[in-house]
Amino acid sequence: GPAIPKPGDANIVYSNCKGRFGVYDKRTGQERMYIVGASNIYSHDPDELKFRFQRVSPVHVSPHNSNIVYHASQYLHKTTDDGLTWETISPDLTAHEPDKQVVSGSPITRDITGEEYYSTIYDVKESSLRQGLIWVGANDGPVHVTLDGGNKWENVTPKTLAPGGRVDCVEPSPHKEGKAYFSVLRYQLGDWKPYIFKTVDYGKSWSLLTDGKNGIPNDFPVRVVREDPTIEGLLYAGTEYGMFISLDDGITWKAFQQNLPITPVTDIKIFRKDLMISTMGRSFWILDNISPLHQLAEAKKTNVYLFKPLDTYRYRYTGTGKTDMVYYPAPSVIIDYHLSTKAIQDIKVEILTGNKVIRTFTSAAPPKDTTQYGEKNMATGFIKKDLKADLEKKAGAFRFRWDLLHEGPWDKNPAKNKKGGPMVSPGNYEVRLTVDGQTQTKTFQILPDPRIIGKVRNEDIMVQEQLALQVVDLEDSCKRVVDQIKVQRKKLSQLIKENKANESQKALEKQLSLLEDELIMKEGHYQKPVLIDQLNYLRQMLDQADQRPGKDAFDRYDELKLLTEKILTSYQNLKEKI
Repeated sequence: GPAIPKPGDANIVYSNCKGRFGVYDKRTGQERMYIVGASNIYSHDPDELKFRFQRVSPVHVSPHNSNIVYHASQYLHKTTDDGLTWETISPDLTAHEPDKQVVSGSPITRDITGEEYYSTIYDVKESSLRQGLIWVGANDGPVHVTLDGGNKWENVTPKTLAPGGRVDCVEPSPHKEGKAYFSVLRYQLGDWKPYIFKTVDYGKSWSLLTDGKNGIPNDFPVRVVREDPTIEGLLYAGTEYGMFISLDDGITWKAFQQNLPITPVTDIKIFRKDLMISTMGRSFWILDNISPLHQLAEAKKTNVYLFKPLDTYRYRYTGTGKTDMVYYPAPSVIIDYHLSTKAIQDIKVEILTGNKVIRTFTSAAPPKDTTQYGEKNMATGFIKKDLKADLEKKAGAFRFRWDLLHEGPWDKNPAKNKKGGPMVSPGNYEVRLTVDGQTQTKTFQILPDPRIIGKVRNEDIMVQEQLALQVVDLEDSCKRVVDQIKVQRKKLSQLIKENKANESQKALEKQLSLLEDELIMKEGHYQKPVLIDQLNYLRQMLDQADQRPGKDAFDRYDELKLLTEKILTSYQNLKEKI
């Protein structure tokens, strides 16, 4: 059954199964029981019971006052003291047909688990716009509404709706007070049609939004409908066979299946502009960042459109990578864009802070490589992963992720080049899209991890970022010099091999070899780390947690900087002899 964390007090969780209402306190690990009627409903005829509860009896916390909790049998119950006392605030809000009040499963198999009761309330929702405006749907068909917190109830069931279906979901509009939706399942009665109804006048009249011809097929029963809290008329529907959306308040529907399996969608929640669903497969799925749906009207006006990214929290975790099971993506800024036609040239996306470009991505094909970046470095013990961020220049809508990282040092290996830079500090940023000479720019914020606020100052993180970037610069310079040395040594070695080198060239090759040994660790396990490896070690050490670097980190940087300058000066002197 439902489990609801109490808004404003995450230590308290309300939960229920078959009417057994409990209040769990994480601090004690105990669940206090406040069962309405305090009666064992096991193996009873429905008419013998004072209160009829089904397995997933609703629990709903008022959006206006988290101390008000609603719970439902055939009546609506209300508590303001976490269940210590209950008040019944409605009459029987079900059809309660006498011939249906029988034991489930008879005569073949008697259902004695005390849960399969017909004529119970199945869903309850209070309007977020008006306290006391409460919608209720029953599992035997009726829909009721009260405008005054339960003093007066109206049966507003559409006259065109055949009796007996299960009102699976009631959805008060978050935009207009008198507007609401509900969905009904009737496939248990042999009716597989989709049913979504809408009212704009508190249920006095209803419109059927699913005629079997406007997008949701005629044999796709609907379990849940939700209206987007940001955009009025943007609807999400969960059916027996997947997801649908409507951009026009139910006039038309489009499949929104993406990579979801074909399975019943049992509930939908939009939170922080992420779309979350539960399925009959007992799974949870999240579609990160649905804000592009909110900007579609604007996007349709132009051939190229860069969607405004959401402000993004700066978290430190690597994600799971895509697996056959659970997938937790690494933290990133989601960047969406739309092209009406294929771009002629390669497109470019840049990330800026102030006027400085800190990352650049293009649609140009990356160089081929055979090394997988992100493997654990045996000498350092650290691992760093960058998200793959390919851009498409063909027509369509596309999404890629910026991993919140600066560019890392240059590397000849394409799999490592510019990878593994330090994480950016919280602050204001821009994304700039360039398509065939035209640019669009959108702003966004990187927000601090809320768990470290008050523990680590933003100033400390900025100092950490700056020191790490200084290390990147040193490592970058050293790696470029190593590559030049390798090229020059290869030429000299070839001359030596062919007996064409003079004594000066032989001595120069040896000096370059010794210099290379000071810069980069030799191949093989357990070799002594030298300059580039020491720089890499310091860079990785600086990027493990949000902190102000310790004094030893600054001292070590100064040491490595002096050593770098010395080696680079030696190389310049040798270079003049080449």
